[in-house]
Amino acid sequence: MDKFKLVSGFEPRGDQPAAIDKMVSHLESGARDQTLLGVTGSGKTFSMAHTIARLNRPALILAPNKTLAAQLFAEFKELFPENAVEYFVSYYDYYQPEAYIP
Repeated sequence: MDKFKLVSGFEPRGDQPAAIDKMVSHLESGARDQTLLGVTGSGKTFSMAHTIARLNRPALILAPNKTLAAQLFAEFKELFPENAVEYFVSYYDYYQPEAYIP
């Protein structure tokens, strides 16, 4: 597998280095998932990107709505221009089985 190459003119600052270290440590210890909480603009996406690059493992990023999913896709595409970044939106909540009778 090719290396996940993070491209950015910025370095982690403030609480980001500690958050990245904790996420990497947690995932290296065998955890299969990780939740990152933070206020708007605190650098969650940037911290996730650094975690992915350090672990050099594929990641599945989940978003609660299509708008945020599109934003995350664009940001990860920019941060990982040489790697595959994919985007999927499920329309499951719009699906209604044929046998459905209200």
